[in-house]
Amino acid sequence: QVQLQESGPGLVKPSQTLSLICTVSGVSITTDYYYWSWVRQPPGKGLEWMGAIGYSGSAYYRPSPRTPTSISRDTSKNQFTLKLTSVSPEDTAVYYCVGGREVLGAYDHWGQGTLVTVSS
Repeated sequence: QVQLQESGPGLVKPSQTLSLICTVSGVSITTDYYYWSWVRQPPGKGLEWMGAIGYSGSAYYRPSPRTPTSISRDTSKNQFTLKLTSVSPEDTAVYYCVGGREVLGAYDHWGQGTLVTVSS
């Protein structure tokens, strides 16, 4: 059974850096043709795709505005990470890590989501 679990701070101050980690179990993040993405949902809005890292290690990012600083992975821990610098209150959202066989599109696996609030 594939499971994804987000971890990171629930509260971040404006201008600070947000780092979120997704720990994947049940499948290797290097499995051929799998892509691992971050999506977020701001309060009262729809889902926003932030970016992805593929099975080969290639990273894909949403165009501006709000392109992530980086999406990286640690294959030894079967984790991938989202980093956003200089956050603002507009980055407040529930962040989900997801996985599937497409960079954009239907995802097979979802984390439970983690609420990140940007506030002083």
